[in-house]
Amino acid sequence: MIRQSVHMKTGNLRKNIVVGSKVRIVEKHNQKNGALTNGIVKRILTNSSQHPHGIKVILTNGKTGRIKEIVSSHSEPKLKL
Repeated sequence: MIRQSVHMKTGNLRKNIVVGSKVRIVEKHNQKNGALTNGIVKRILTNSSQHPHGIKVILTNGKTGRIKEIVSSHSEPKLKL
């Protein structure tokens, strides 16, 4: 069996997260079962540079939680009007 290694950053360091990043979070009510929610970061809520359980964010869909995985740290390109 061949395993492919996927390099995803964990969400413990604020410097790895930018608004527009695609991430996977765990919401408060899913902390025990570990169910993850996919989304795009709208706003970073944690002010400290690191957090052992993940940096807390609000996603563009309105859900709030702590980042467990950063899928893509590329922000969406902004259109110039």
